[in-house]
Amino acid sequence: MQHTEQVGLKRALNLWFLTFYGLGTILGAGIYVLVGKVAGVAGLYAPVAFLAAALVAALTAFSYAELASRFPKSAGEAVYVQEGFGMRPLSVTVGLLLVLSGLVSSATLAKGFVGYLDLFIELPDWLVITLLVAALGALAAWGIAESAAAAAVATVIEIAGLILIVAVSTESIATLPARLPELAPPFESAAWGGIAAGAFLAFYAFIGFEDMVNVAEEVKEPRRTLPRAIILAVAISTTLYLAVATAAVLALPLEELSRSAAPLALMFERATGQAPVVIGAISLFAVVNGALVQIIMGARVLYGMSEAGWLPRWFARVHARRRTPHHATAFMTAAVLVLALALPLLTLAKATSFIILVVFSLIHLSLAAIKRRRPPPHGVRAYPRWVPVAGFFLSVAMVAFQLHELARG
Repeated sequence: MQHTEQVGLKRALNLWFLTFYGLGTILGAGIYVLVGKVAGVAGLYAPVAFLAAALVAALTAFSYAELASRFPKSAGEAVYVQEGFGMRPLSVTVGLLLVLSGLVSSATLAKGFVGYLDLFIELPDWLVITLLVAALGALAAWGIAESAAAAAVATVIEIAGLILIVAVSTESIATLPARLPELAPPFESAAWGGIAAGAFLAFYAFIGFEDMVNVAEEVKEPRRTLPRAIILAVAISTTLYLAVATAAVLALPLEELSRSAAPLALMFERATGQAPVVIGAISLFAVVNGALVQIIMGARVLYGMSEAGWLPRWFARVHARRRTPHHATAFMTAAVLVLALALPLLTLAKATSFIILVVFSLIHLSLAAIKRRRPPPHGVRAYPRWVPVAGFFLSVAMVAFQLHELARG
């Protein structure tokens, strides 16, 4: 295999490829199991919990959109923190936290793939995980255009699955006008406490749009394309989540919904009377897509940090023909495989949300500091200063609330 350190990454992603890449990361497999868990703590107010999580995600998306336009570089978050605070150790830490979150997320999805595959065929776990991770690593190293195309196809399938769930639930959705008062939370602390807890869980479903900035050096016209794609991805996912969450609480009894490990499959089965084979197959695509995008993201963060001189140059090696960071991709693939085969990842996966929210808090502060010191360059869309400030406080509030809940046991 040939390589050279002088070859740059290939700019192959347009607006829609990038938007579907982001949607693939956001949608992932989470929504296919998450609705029931959110309903378990927020009750009928689960759609409100998703809306609250969407608010935090939207504010963060606006901050990312402006920063991505100002600094269209791989290892985006590390670059943003460096520009905001000028503290290299903090920037390196942020970058490595993102790589860690990508590793854990991808490994968790790889393990989850086994459970979905068991619906169709039973094979040894280690064999399935090894073949899956190796295939994803090869695809990620093959080329960003090919990887993005595969992710786009999988994302279309995921979206179709969510639309299918809403479509088969039309009878339940038709009761929305009559039941709307039930879905409107009262001004009581107990109700809003459940909504806050549900929002923290629902936030898992929105994690992923931040990964879009880490392919900045492979995007056509990044200053123009990145902000639009980020906002589009968050808007589309929010619309889908609200529709699915509303359909779920209207279609199933709360106790049954919260107990189900596969609530969307249960909704499909209950509405159609058919086995949820289609939803099971779509879930496989969701898992594969989510794991692929995390490997791509982590490799680009390692590449960008290496290019900046913050990590060994080995990670910055780009394949001469494929023009992908093949060394960084190989590292991500190997690390994901080790984690997926060796470690129980449930606790680490939950910690990912904490990691991301801490990173988001620093991103908001970085943008606020940058906006205070210098105006945006020509052609950069700048958002009001209250956006990063509000995003910071909401992100910190979500972390603080969850820490409080953990302290209570």
